[in-house]
Amino acid sequence: MKKLTLDDIAEMTGVSRATVSRVVNGYQHIRPEVRERVKKVISETGYQPNLVARSLASDRSNIIGLIIPSSAQAVLLDPYFPTLLKGVSQAANQANLTFSLFLFHTKEEERRTINSVLNSGLLDGLILTADRKENVIAKQCREKEMPFVLIGRPEHNMQSTTYVDSDNEMGSFIATQHLITLGYQRIATIASAENTASDDRLIGYSRALQTHGIEVDENLIVYGDFSIDSAYRAMRQLLPQKPDAVFVSSDTMALGALRALSEARLRVPEDIAIVGFDDLPPALQAEPRLTTIRQPIEELGRKSVEMLMDIVNDRTIEARQVVFPVELVIRDSCGAALHRE
Repeated sequence: MKKLTLDDIAEMTGVSRATVSRVVNGYQHIRPEVRERVKKVISETGYQPNLVARSLASDRSNIIGLIIPSSAQAVLLDPYFPTLLKGVSQAANQANLTFSLFLFHTKEEERRTINSVLNSGLLDGLILTADRKENVIAKQCREKEMPFVLIGRPEHNMQSTTYVDSDNEMGSFIATQHLITLGYQRIATIASAENTASDDRLIGYSRALQTHGIEVDENLIVYGDFSIDSAYRAMRQLLPQKPDAVFVSSDTMALGALRALSEARLRVPEDIAIVGFDDLPPALQAEPRLTTIRQPIEELGRKSVEMLMDIVNDRTIEARQVVFPVELVIRDSCGAALHRE
């Protein structure tokens, strides 16, 4: 079957080829009845515009990309990323944008793909997740003058970088303070050193202890890498220190901590309390259900698309930073601490 062209649609609708092109590219100054007639024919025939020709005509491809520097395996296993992807894809669909996801298995694959993406000219802009403290891809985007938005706080150049984030420091402060107000004293944390979010969550934990006159004990701080297995090992490392509560820097890691506690025959919350961070679906599926900090992950994705298109549509726009508030969600994994001599 012959592939339809702009000329074919123009002949079917009785308007010029230029008018059809304007409708396809979203120009506003077209009579409503003409626009509807053209759209009706496009819908009935299943016509698909040539993206390359459309790009040449409008200097836009209406294609955006999302780059997640974490390994493809980590992305597929961590429920945070599907939730984020849902927000990005919803916003892209609503804006009639094509959305491309870039995942990598090796450093070489990442380097090669990023070079190809930045030099192809096919993308209007990129969304980058701040999975690492030193974001080399953001630097490359600046060099190539590629519009981009970070999901997560950058480690450097904060005022010159457009980013969206959750209030990670306040979230961990609230989580730790909740444990303190319940009477827990030996509050440990399973932290991470992977990115700025993990840094901010450790800062909030320490600030809450200090605010309430509790000394920060380095023996009660252990590290994971946001995976279940790393948190399982970290919790086993903590057990000899006999903490009565643990703030875990992500819900995914909290699942690993719960597994280690179960193997050690420690009851949650009777023997030890747990608070996580994210409020992902596994928080409700955990046994017991996980008290956690809810961050608006889908909204982070949606907002990143909105902010990126603001840059694409006006390249002189100043850098913006949007930080969403978080909230404590109280469930079953922490209760009033028993009095201890």
